[in-house]
Amino acid sequence: MRVGLYPGTFDPITLGHLDIIRRASVLLDRLVIGVAINRDKGPLFSLEERVAMVEAECAKLSEQTGMEIVAHPFENLLITCARDVGAQVIVRGLRAVADFEYEYQMVGMNRQLDDGIETVFLMAEAQHQAIASKLVKEIARLDGDVSKFVTPPVREKLLSKLGRS
Repeated sequence: MRVGLYPGTFDPITLGHLDIIRRASVLLDRLVIGVAINRDKGPLFSLEERVAMVEAECAKLSEQTGMEIVAHPFENLLITCARDVGAQVIVRGLRAVADFEYEYQMVGMNRQLDDGIETVFLMAEAQHQAIASKLVKEIARLDGDVSKFVTPPVREKLLSKLGRS
């Protein structure tokens, strides 16, 4: 069984994330969405809220693709999380060249820690490449329309969290 780990903060999960998950579904039998606790980033949503959003959004994709998709919170090293969930592959999404530079360093370090776990990069579809959770939150905070970047249920949760309806 081919198991992949797609890590991130998912604060909130965006259409870009879902595009990468959908595209990974043709490569893997099981995909674990590693929801990083990452206290340094100061997420808007609690870990429980982010896991619930990931589970809700991925349930639809799992049903459509037939692939098992599960959410897994983690706060340890990415490579340790990959081992813990039995992943042979780490899935990473790339938006731009700037992402690649950071990811290139991460791959090198992860290969030093465990050269048996591969990293696969997937580019989101063109309409999703600029989407970043950080920017989505900023647009929502400033009363902008985020409906092009997140699903309706995630939009509702985001607006509610910011005290808007």
